[in-house]
Amino acid sequence: MKKLALTTAALALLAGAASAQDVVRMGTEGAYPPWNFLNDDGEVDGFERELGDELCARAELTCEWVTNDWDSIIPNLVSGNYDTIIAGMSITAEREEVIDFTQGYTPPDPSSYLALSSDLDVSDAVITAQTGTIQAAFVAEQGWTLVEFATPEETISAVRNGEADAVLADKSFLDGALESNPDLVMLDRMEQIGGGVGMGLRESDTELLETFDAAIQSMKDDGSLNALIEKWEVASTF
Repeated sequence: MKKLALTTAALALLAGAASAQDVVRMGTEGAYPPWNFLNDDGEVDGFERELGDELCARAELTCEWVTNDWDSIIPNLVSGNYDTIIAGMSITAEREEVIDFTQGYTPPDPSSYLALSSDLDVSDAVITAQTGTIQAAFVAEQGWTLVEFATPEETISAVRNGEADAVLADKSFLDGALESNPDLVMLDRMEQIGGGVGMGLRESDTELLETFDAAIQSMKDDGSLNALIEKWEVASTF
C-alpha cells in the first residue's frame, strides 16, 4: 500500500510537470494486431490504443494518435513528427543508441514460426521477417537465409506464395494470422528475443519519459496492466 501511495504521488507530480505539453502525439504502426491495428472506422485500436489512452489519462495528458510505417517509425520520432512510439517495439541496446525507452509495459513476447509444413528445419530454410524487427536481426545473426518485407501482412503472403518457408514474428501476432490462414501451421520451436516492450521517446524528452514511466508503474502496482495484457493476449503477465 505504501509503494502504491508513493507511486501515485510521484505520478501526480510528474503530470503537473508535463502540463506544458498536455497534447502528446502517440506514434504507432496500426498494422500489428492485437498490439495495434486500424478498426472498421479507420481508427487506431488494440492493446496499445487502450494502454496509451489509459497512460495519458493517468498523466492528465491528451493523446493524439498518429500512424507511421514501421521502417521509418524511429526516424520520424527523432524528426519530431510525433512524441512517442507505442508500437510493440522491443527494448534493445541498438535502438537505445538512438532513442530512450520507458520501462517495459509487457515482458518479452515469445517469437514463433508460421510455416506450410510442421516438419520444417528452420536452420535450412528461407525465413521471412518484417524489416527492422528483432526477428529479422535474429535470423541474420544465425546465418540463415532471410527475406525481409516492409509490413507484417507481406511476410504472411510470402509464406503462402512460396517466397519463404516460414515467417518469424511475435507469437501473439501469428496466433491471429493462423486463424485466418488455416493452411499454415505453427511450429513447436519458439525463440525468446528482446527485453520486453516499452514506449520509445526522444532522448531529449526526459520529463515526458519520467511521466509515462510513473504511469506504467502505477498500472503495474494496481494490477490493471496485467488485466489489459490478459484481455488482449499480447504477452505473459508481470
